[in-house]
Amino acid sequence: MSTRIKAQGDTWRAEIAEEGGERVVVFFCTSTDQRPYRVVRVDADQYAGSDFEDITEEALEALFEASRSMGIPREYPSYGH
Repeated sequence: MSTRIKAQGDTWRAEIAEEGGERVVVFFCTSTDQRPYRVVRVDADQYAGSDFEDITEEALEALFEASRSMGIPREYPSYGH
């Protein structure tokens, strides 16, 4: 599965990262440099290891919809499934 989706008229690439002891998904706009990145916090055990590489498009879209533009760690929105 690809970690790229089309949303809000642009193409976004998602990456899983650790930030301040929390797991976050960061979306980077690849079709223009005019968009800020978007971030959403996920459960610590969610998308462990290579699981994130197999994420479905529907799951990526749900994470994108839950994300917020350029937050700081304590303000990241959370996504619960």
